[in-house]
Amino acid sequence: MALIEELIDKINKRSAVVGVIGLGYVGLPLVIEFCKAGFNVIGFDIDSKKVNMLEQSRSYIKHLDVSSLRQDNIKFRATTEFSMLGEADCIVICVPTPLNRYREPDLSFVFDTTKVIAKYLRTGQLISLESTTYPGTTDEDMLAILDKSGLKAGIDYFLAYSPEREDPNNHDFSTATIPKVVGGFTPNCLNAANTLYSTIVKKTIPVSSTKIAEATKLLENIYRCVNIALVNELKMLFDKMGIDIWEVINAAKTKPFGFMPFYPGPGLGGHCIPIDPFYLTWKARQYDMTTKFIELAGEVNTGMPYYVVHKLMEALNEKGKSLKGSKVLILGLAYKKDIDDIRESPSLKLMEILMEKGAIVLYNDPYIPKVPKMRMYNIEKTSVELTAETLSDADCVLISTDHTVYSPEFIAKHASLIVDTRNVMKDITIRENIMKA
Repeated sequence: MALIEELIDKINKRSAVVGVIGLGYVGLPLVIEFCKAGFNVIGFDIDSKKVNMLEQSRSYIKHLDVSSLRQDNIKFRATTEFSMLGEADCIVICVPTPLNRYREPDLSFVFDTTKVIAKYLRTGQLISLESTTYPGTTDEDMLAILDKSGLKAGIDYFLAYSPEREDPNNHDFSTATIPKVVGGFTPNCLNAANTLYSTIVKKTIPVSSTKIAEATKLLENIYRCVNIALVNELKMLFDKMGIDIWEVINAAKTKPFGFMPFYPGPGLGGHCIPIDPFYLTWKARQYDMTTKFIELAGEVNTGMPYYVVHKLMEALNEKGKSLKGSKVLILGLAYKKDIDDIRESPSLKLMEILMEKGAIVLYNDPYIPKVPKMRMYNIEKTSVELTAETLSDADCVLISTDHTVYSPEFIAKHASLIVDTRNVMKDITIRENIMKA
């Protein structure tokens, strides 16, 4: 039996072992789905704390329930021992792809992981990358590393790219229900990857190459980045014109064709939109091209925290107060509502700017009790309790994340000044102390 036929047979019979590298917001949902589908799953991560928590059936991600991983019929192991990669028939890579301090792609996690895989690579394995990256990462960069093993992609092992489409805590779409784009280095590579993913998602979208799949993911996020920048820019313009951008958007979205609503905010957050577009910007330079839309959108979006602080300073000034020495309470640290994910959260940048200008900054987030140390930030703060006293004691309450647990009425009753970046206070009728930003 040919290697491809043997692997597909194993996948279909659920006798294939699936290894998932990176047990974060992308990898952990995949682990859960592969386990539910009946596979023997090995989860790999360099963070021993994550591994230990999973072994104890404890989740470190708020919206993910991992209790099912300890059921008697589930075969799951979490480990920091990458020497076990040889046991896996299918290896899915879900590691971070951040930007460095110069806003250039940092693919060290992908390449280091690929080098480790190459050490244990054997015939008949499928390697699939899910991390967002520029076109050519899979069939050029990763391929060169893996082929140093002496094995050939498409013949001895199978190489694919299938971009993650996770949206944490989205109640309408999940890992299993979101259509999954799959690209392979060769037709056999595509066949293997498509067969694997078809076991856990309702619909796969096979494409002709890994480059097409990589570019698809970038287009999705660039589309969002550019449109968010558009409404952020319009928000600043309409504010000067005395026009409420939120009412404009709500009116425009009644058009049943040709319009999709996007909403302004204090800046971009999350693991995709603030980062991924710049992977293509960097790659474009190799082709003597500039990505003007992407760069302009990035300029607008990265400037939003500064705009918010400017509006906050104006609000304080109207109360006869300066920002320096004022107590600012930030509501929400997560990059979007009702999750515990602070990756690239604009709240962190807001904190940094406000503290640099001499403000006394506190925050409340029911899902993030303490600010963890980040690649770009080291802010040692813990969440304060949201009480009437805490609100009234602040010179300004800055709403950065619209968690549903926040009561607009409670905030309005006790806060003397509110700067609202998320339109949380839209239904409050008495608005003398509320400024939108």
